[in-house]
Amino acid sequence: MGSSNPITVEDLAKSGDTAPLIEVRGLRKTYQLGETEVHALRGVSVSISAGDFVAIMGASGSGKSTFMNILGCLDKPTVGQYLLEGIDVAGLTKKELARIRNQKIGFVFQNFNLLGRTSALENTELPMLYSRVSKKDRENRARAALALVGLAERAGHFPSQLSGGQQQRVAIARALANQPSLLLADEPTGNLDSRTAVEIIEIFQRLNAKGLTIVLVTHEPDIAQFAKREIVFRDGHIKRDDVVPSPQLASELLKTLPTIED
Repeated sequence: MGSSNPITVEDLAKSGDTAPLIEVRGLRKTYQLGETEVHALRGVSVSISAGDFVAIMGASGSGKSTFMNILGCLDKPTVGQYLLEGIDVAGLTKKELARIRNQKIGFVFQNFNLLGRTSALENTELPMLYSRVSKKDRENRARAALALVGLAERAGHFPSQLSGGQQQRVAIARALANQPSLLLADEPTGNLDSRTAVEIIEIFQRLNAKGLTIVLVTHEPDIAQFAKREIVFRDGHIKRDDVVPSPQLASELLKTLPTIED
């Protein structure tokens, strides 16, 4: 695919038929707090196939945030292996990890993390500034990503001119700009009203249906029911790893919810 072509949802399914996309083996993570050792992860092993949609749940201190940080190459395990598309991430240099974070992983956070004095279009372009993408191609990709999340007409708006739901859509567009293999979403609906939360999940389901792998951290069981799989952490272990028998369709639920004007 030439970089000058607009992004389509299909372009996001870059992993092909290779499975698993993520392979985690015997992960342990220990933090030293003074003289106290904190065992955040205690031998976690899990596989996530390309095209899966996984909800990660668990109480504070359960290990889920540490697990997500390792998946996002923001932290390294004390012991164990993390293979992303067959690459042993634990052995990579800081420069190599930064490249993976930029090119293979898209991040969506609860607080949006948009630059306030930067337009939606410019916020979406940010990851591509580190990817040697030409100015013209950056703009084309960013506009296409904003169109994917329904904000084509808001490209010139600043975050202060957008609702919370619109800001989160910009954050999703930014995460998609480099056409990642994996989307990591950390409590992406935590600051949103119930209808807007379902609208964001509808975008995730639409992207996932076209092949994008999504791992989502949430405290809300209702949100987890939109995923295909639910992994629950407790005390640094995986307590439960279940397939969601019939994931709820956000598009159908939206038909029953009152409309909220942006």
